[in-house]
Formats: sequence, structure tokens, C-alpha cells
Amino acid sequence: MTFAEAAIFYNLSPTTIQNWKRLVHSRTTRQTKPYKILDDVLLNDVKEHPDDYQDERARRLNCSKTGIYHALKRLGISQKKDLGTSKSVSDKKSEVSE
Repeated sequence: MTFAEAAIFYNLSPTTIQNWKRLVHSRTTRQTKPYKILDDVLLNDVKEHPDDYQDERARRLNCSKTGIYHALKRLGISQKKDLGTSKSVSDKKSEVSE
């Protein structure tokens, strides 16, 4: 069925059908590599700088904070839960009282 025949059959504009076809084909093919941040580079950066924030990693690896977030999530690396090693907490607050 041609675009003109489909437009008449479905009572749509031929341009609408062409746009739909273009959208379907553009979503199914990918010409670029899906990950900008290589796994081994990010793992090495995490080992070298374990206490850095995501924006600091993003500046070092030349990408966005969101990209760092998704790459860390893809690798199964989560946020630190230990307040004693965080840079955002002062030394007085991070000491554990016994």
C-alpha cells in the first residue's frame, strides 16, 4: 500500500504517514555507541577518587552528571552510606560517639 492509498484508507494526510514511518525507522537503528563513559575508565576513576561527587567525576571524564549517575547505576555502584567518609560532613559531626 502506498502512502497515498494509506492516507485515503485511514483518512489521514500522506505527510502524517511518512512522519510516522520516519519515527519508527529512526528509533530502531542506532549509529553511535550507546555509552560515552567506558566501564573500565569509570571503575578506575572510582578506585582513584572514591570520595568524589558526581559533578567532579563528570568534569574529569568530560560528560554530564546524569551520564555519571546512569553509568554508576549500570555498574551497580551506589552512593556511600558511611557519613564518616563524606566530604560534606564536618569532622565533628562524623565522629561516632561511643
